[in-house]
Amino acid sequence: MDDEKWFAERFEEHRPRLRAVAYRMLGSFADAEDALQDAWLRISRAEVRAAEIENPAGWLTTIVGRVCLNALRSRRTRAEEPWDGRLPDPVVAEDGPSTPEDAVLLADDLGLALQIVLDTLSPDERLAFVLHDMFEVPFPEIAAVLEREDAATRQLASRARKRVSTARIPEQQRDVARQREVVDAFFAAAREGDLDALVSVLHPDVVARADFGAIKLPRPALVRGARTVAQNAKIGYVPAAELRPVLVNGAAAALVVRDGRPTNIMAFTVVDGLITALDIYGDPDRVRELAASALS
Repeated sequence: MDDEKWFAERFEEHRPRLRAVAYRMLGSFADAEDALQDAWLRISRAEVRAAEIENPAGWLTTIVGRVCLNALRSRRTRAEEPWDGRLPDPVVAEDGPSTPEDAVLLADDLGLALQIVLDTLSPDERLAFVLHDMFEVPFPEIAAVLEREDAATRQLASRARKRVSTARIPEQQRDVARQREVVDAFFAAAREGDLDALVSVLHPDVVARADFGAIKLPRPALVRGARTVAQNAKIGYVPAAELRPVLVNGAAAALVVRDGRPTNIMAFTVVDGLITALDIYGDPDRVRELAASALS
């Protein structure tokens, strides 16, 4: 087998893992696919023989990591707040067992809350944390990508780990059926306009984030507190909308459909029977693209 064919076969073999690396690094499916295409161009032009590569998965992962690092460095500097106005792309799926591809993407229980925190890390911190803590790439290999000393690379991962720890991301309720009960109770209360019932299913410190792209919102895009979130949910509920149960990053969520067209995705984080976070996607074009697999 010639080297070019060997590289192509190894790349396809490890594509699910490589896509998962790019998704965690970039938070965007489109950017992740662009990164994989860029990585493949580099791989196909690499001046290395197949026989020289002892660990194909590790070698491919570091190449994808380097491409993603460059992409992150070219972006505008991220704000230090846990959310800068754009929600990362969620993994939207039908309400049921996950596909093998989604299972790879969502390994380590990658919820939206963690993905949002990852967006606050510096590019170098994010690479060190994602490759080491999520994909078990050895520090010397990560250091080579970053062109840093091994000790400095370990410090980057440690700082990122502290940032994630400080964010105090709650451990979501694992029983999706129980999550669904809480989500259904939320929508039932919103439908009835029952403010007290809405408050009763919300954690006192619940946070609600809304990303409508370029659409100007009549209300703040980020609100905190059970009563404030409940009031916004009560005002924003549209009785004519159809609510289709879906999964977002493996958790109970809803796809809002109006006149046969998907318009919103509503993702919930449920902890100990209460909603601690509500993330709303409202850009119709983006929603349609993200929800394509669930609608099929």
